[in-house]
Amino acid sequence: MTETDTSTATTTDGETTDVLVVGSGIAGCAAALSAAREGADVLLLTKATKPDDASTDWAQGGISTTRGDPESLKEDVIAASDGTADPDAVDTLVDHADDAVADVLIDTLEIDFDETADGDLDYTREAAHSEYRILHVDAATGTHILRPFLQYVDNHERIEVRQDTAALELITNEGRVHGVVSDEAPTGKRIYAGATVLATGGIGALYGRSTNPDGATGDGIAMAALAGADVTDMEYIQFHPTAYDGEDPFLLSEALRGEGAVLRNGNGERFMDDYHPQGDLAPRDVVARAVEAEREATGEVVLDVSPLEFQADYPAIAEKCRDRGIDGDEIPVAPSEHFLCGGIDVDERGRASLDRLYAVGECARTGVHGANRLASTSLLEGLVWGLRAGEDAVGFEPEPVEAPELRDSDPELPERFAAEKFVRLQRTMDEYLGLERDLEEVARAGAVLRRLKGEVDAYTRTRTSRSLYELRHACVTALLIARSAAENPESEGCHYVVGEDANRTEPETPADD
Repeated sequence: MTETDTSTATTTDGETTDVLVVGSGIAGCAAALSAAREGADVLLLTKATKPDDASTDWAQGGISTTRGDPESLKEDVIAASDGTADPDAVDTLVDHADDAVADVLIDTLEIDFDETADGDLDYTREAAHSEYRILHVDAATGTHILRPFLQYVDNHERIEVRQDTAALELITNEGRVHGVVSDEAPTGKRIYAGATVLATGGIGALYGRSTNPDGATGDGIAMAALAGADVTDMEYIQFHPTAYDGEDPFLLSEALRGEGAVLRNGNGERFMDDYHPQGDLAPRDVVARAVEAEREATGEVVLDVSPLEFQADYPAIAEKCRDRGIDGDEIPVAPSEHFLCGGIDVDERGRASLDRLYAVGECARTGVHGANRLASTSLLEGLVWGLRAGEDAVGFEPEPVEAPELRDSDPELPERFAAEKFVRLQRTMDEYLGLERDLEEVARAGAVLRRLKGEVDAYTRTRTSRSLYELRHACVTALLIARSAAENPESEGCHYVVGEDANRTEPETPADD
């Protein structure tokens, strides 16, 4: 994908730092902490102005550990991926999982994970896990991890956190990344770094219904792709099966089903046993498609929480239900975009195909998730790869090179311009690149997205604004998704192909738990 020429001049003016991290979720914080521990001066840029602007803050269920049995977790990760996860990447995850959790979350941040009545750590279980191995705080684990993590990083003497700051473009020269152009000046501010770590999160803003914050516009993926980095597996977009089906949707953690909540259709019937041997705890892609099928057949699907001590054990979720007028035990649910399994292709240290560029967290494709992610592995992956990338990124000298000076010569566009284009983008993604894909319709979506990107490029040639660049990044990322989907006729995990062109291979049926 070729980047539009938006510059009128080049300059080497700017600031320098040893390691630049873009993004403030668990992956970005872990990378910043790890680099600082190695003696580097770190600058962390984030669009966020408050913690819940980051996807980590929205994570509910928990963070998986191996609980002393890495092989069992590895088997579950690969099974949930429809057999497509990279075994070497999964080895990296499980081999470093418990040490990372103990070092950062327990020893450094002293996260107060839930305990049993006996004072032991209270491990829970979620869909497609064969064991109780997930640490949690209520069902708001992301919030309880990210907020102390951000505070710790912000107080670190070697880390500067710069909020409300967006990266617009990568600075590159002959296959090497030298930093970013940020939105801190009317024509962009150049920040040069020895190494650059992208930790920009997911793509939820590309869809009408998502469990992600509004700022999840695919920025890091688009910037990396436009700079020439390899981007892989973009068709694998996970839809969570249980988001509240109503105004202001929110996630209903898989931990609820792990502890006994069940799905019922509009006839009051449990149905998941008809779709998969693991029933309500089947992999997310299976449950999401089943929920949608039952909604179409019977009018609705609800999550029945009557088997739980719902109010007492899940107060944060219960409060959200009360805020929306839900007083009973049945909560209406529908699938919602949740997580991108693909992204910037990286190795076991988070290194991308461009020199001195790293990617961690949801914007990175490590190979761990393959075609479908196992529950409660996203925080773990972000933590493990963040620590490894931050450590590896140390030791390079910043090298200021000529970089674009962006144009900002035309009048500002109307305030609603970008928002209206986003609605067009979301409608296209919802209709053609959702739970099920018809390859002819995917091709149609690609044509619509190319036209939309062309329109947006015309405006960014002479304007430098965050909203325009977010829209451009979203268009680029959407095109990458459409292209990957069009090139893959195989139904695998959360890429489910229907129609005459479908080439579906049935996965092996997992054993009953």
